[in-house]
Amino acid sequence: MNIEIIIVISVLAVGFLLFLFEFFTIDVTALIILSCFFGLGYLTPSEAVSGFSNPAVITIGLLFILSSAIQKTGLLEYLVITINRLLKTSRSIGMAVYYLTISIASSLINNTAIVAIFMPVTIRLAHRYHLSPSKMLIPLSYAAILGGTLTLVGTSTNLLVNSIYMNYEGVEPLRMFEFFNYGLIILFIGTVYLLIIAPKLIPSRTTTSSLTKSYHLGGYLTEMRVKKGSALIGKCCLDRSINHNYDVTVLDIIRNEKHIAKNIRRTILKEGDILFVRGTLENFIRMKEVEGITLLTDEKLTQAELEQEDNELVECLLTNESELVGQSLMNTNFRQIFGAFILAIRREGDIFRKKIAHMKLHAFDTLLVYGPSKKINSLSDRGDFIVLGKVDTKLQKERLWWVSIYVVLISIFFAAIGFIPIMKGALISVVILLCLKVITAQESYQAIHWQVIVLIAALVPIGIVIQTTGTADWIGNNISHFIHLFSDYWQPYVLLATIYFITMVLTEISSNVATAIIMVPIAVAVSGQLGLESRPFVFTVAFAASSSFITPIGYQTNLMVYGPGGYKFSDYIRVGLPLSIILFITAILFIPKIWSF
Repeated sequence: MNIEIIIVISVLAVGFLLFLFEFFTIDVTALIILSCFFGLGYLTPSEAVSGFSNPAVITIGLLFILSSAIQKTGLLEYLVITINRLLKTSRSIGMAVYYLTISIASSLINNTAIVAIFMPVTIRLAHRYHLSPSKMLIPLSYAAILGGTLTLVGTSTNLLVNSIYMNYEGVEPLRMFEFFNYGLIILFIGTVYLLIIAPKLIPSRTTTSSLTKSYHLGGYLTEMRVKKGSALIGKCCLDRSINHNYDVTVLDIIRNEKHIAKNIRRTILKEGDILFVRGTLENFIRMKEVEGITLLTDEKLTQAELEQEDNELVECLLTNESELVGQSLMNTNFRQIFGAFILAIRREGDIFRKKIAHMKLHAFDTLLVYGPSKKINSLSDRGDFIVLGKVDTKLQKERLWWVSIYVVLISIFFAAIGFIPIMKGALISVVILLCLKVITAQESYQAIHWQVIVLIAALVPIGIVIQTTGTADWIGNNISHFIHLFSDYWQPYVLLATIYFITMVLTEISSNVATAIIMVPIAVAVSGQLGLESRPFVFTVAFAASSSFITPIGYQTNLMVYGPGGYKFSDYIRVGLPLSIILFITAILFIPKIWSF
């Protein structure tokens, strides 16, 4: 091992830690890694920015626009709701059709968009089947992940793997539906698992009965002010049995801008004290009435306001594309801009020690929002929020709405038969939609997930570094030494299992994109050293990098359902680990039958 390889591996190790602990956003972390390699001289200026002109990155951006155009029609929501209306008599059949529909949709449309569309639908179906929404939200994410493995365009990982693989001489690009045969096998296995085994492993973290009778409102953090005449004045929380009587936990007391964080239960309360509490909305209301306190965030919310017939109380998931991410409620001036009021906030796994108005919002925070019905309905139109539990079941017949469906299907068909590359088909489709004004230029810019584009574009040159510095060959040599411990017959199978396992582990703790970029050169190098065909191992990387089920941080869709499902980190391990082991064994058995060594 020379000094260059040591430096490359060290930078990559630090990068994985930054991804894991989220010191920075994932796109910033990717730029940090890129800057390190560029600054160390391992990349030329043209190589450093090559990711931004990479066909896979451009294709992903175009597919975001096409996905958005399909979303505008409301076709997917309409289709699923219609199917489930026809299958009311059988919950098992209804759920099977539902998960399969999500998977098929995810094979053609970005799976993050699919989960965003179907999260409210899923919550609605859970209520219909008298299930806790948590029983269906993890399966929703898993179904979308499995569906994304069916085609080249189903996930950005597949496109990226293909782009890296095409840089090698004498190889054929991965075809549009070349993923399908094996993808269908794991989709069948995964769907059976989600229907039979997963419900027994997923706990009921959320309930279907609350103040709104439609939304899970538990586990929120909010503030309460001790007002004049309150029964709490001169008493402590222990005296009034706050936790026992209301199932509300007082985390902090704010008095004259000072935090009291010790001996909370025995601290004598005074008028004007602000209690920072965790609990459910119905318990907040009960405690408010009995103890004589007020609910507040940056403004007061009275009982009269809460009871206004024109107002609604809903949960909203803050999207990663929102401009509000990284800002506090006070800085955003939320009520004036959006015409609604944030009553409370939930972020799984975190306890906050500051006023809610001063808390910086994170992507996929769950907000309890209260306001006029028209304002609530407009929240999701802005793209900043996914309004949970509310679904428009009507097909949006806007001008030329059907054009979006036809151009997407035609471009995918032509790409599948090899008539045109997928990038060309996607670009022509977007231009057609723009010219016909089915979508506007502004909508196109908003549809692109720029954080994802920057992340991938910044990571693509890392593959160049891994190859040119000899890091891929060095790692390949070490893997080869291990593989040579086995007989010639078993060596390909052991290599496939090794590559799948390493990729699976890395994708659970870091970005699946980063994992794919690192593992493809290694897979090609080690297969070449052993005299094996590289194609089965490249597909192994593609499927393993997308099969992230064990942690919520491994795949964005898992993180999206984390808050609304009220999950704990351990829930993903409990449900995802058996599925990952099953798919690991499946890969060893079936990949060699589809792509020979």
